[in-house]
Amino acid sequence: MSTVRETEHEIKVEAPAERVYALIADVGRWPEVFPPTVHAECVEREGNDELIRLWATANGAAKTWTSRRRHDPERMSVSFRQERSHHPVGGMGGTWVVERVSESACRVRLLHDFFAAGDDPADLDWISRAVDRNSGAELDALKASAELSGPDQAVTFEDTVTVDGSAKDVYDFINEARLWPQRLPHVSRVALEEETPGLQILEMDTSGGDGSVHTTRSVRVCRPYSSIVYKQGVLPALLSLHLGEWVIEEREGAGVSVTSRHTVRVDPARIADVLGPGADAPAAYEAARKALSGNSLITLRAAKAHAEGAGGGREAS
Repeated sequence: MSTVRETEHEIKVEAPAERVYALIADVGRWPEVFPPTVHAECVEREGNDELIRLWATANGAAKTWTSRRRHDPERMSVSFRQERSHHPVGGMGGTWVVERVSESACRVRLLHDFFAAGDDPADLDWISRAVDRNSGAELDALKASAELSGPDQAVTFEDTVTVDGSAKDVYDFINEARLWPQRLPHVSRVALEEETPGLQILEMDTSGGDGSVHTTRSVRVCRPYSSIVYKQGVLPALLSLHLGEWVIEEREGAGVSVTSRHTVRVDPARIADVLGPGADAPAAYEAARKALSGNSLITLRAAKAHAEGAGGGREAS
């Protein structure tokens, strides 16, 4: 029988226990809260039991799995058990426990138990390192998110174009990011990995309006032919969070609408470095919106041209 290993991590949070428990219970917010989580959704729910699917990074690799969760609002705990683990994990489960310390503070404990798919001790050590790294990052991020207020909250904005073409052609343009240096004027380099179909790691260099070049690295969850959700792990200097989504929806009659949606959080410590002395949070969010929307609209219009048969923008010679 495979060896089962158990771990426990904890942190004190200066926020009401109810607020912290709500962040843990609402899996849809996890990409905003937890650094390793790229995308998360509830697949089905009955009473306090639910099936969720997660896409996340572990030791630099992109993974996906499903878990069963049971909520206990009275005890403020959520237990979980992976339904389909990803190699080298043979099985994993655990519990989030929120313990009230005072009206404005609580302690969060994160328990795990797991075993490897095979008998190689190195696999169990690999899982342990991933659990330690992710648990520490998740607890730190949960604390940071629960303690946020005012201008530190994330902001969401979006841009939409209509396309007289098919969802497949639009999706293919956005999905085939390795072709973007030939198709998009602001993209100069792309490195794309896709070991698991539909789960991509995308690194690219983009040019800013001032001639500067920014390198970003994202994990993308691709769903033909409706959406591509992504999270940046390597961020522009101004941001501490960037979640993105390309959404393709059929229009009544004919054609599709294509939306690029961004959720960002500015890093207050970098505002002055990036924008200069005197710049504040509203100015930083406006700068982020202008830059991201500008690039998104270039991509949206190129996808529109491609889907409508105009060649998809600047092609390679």
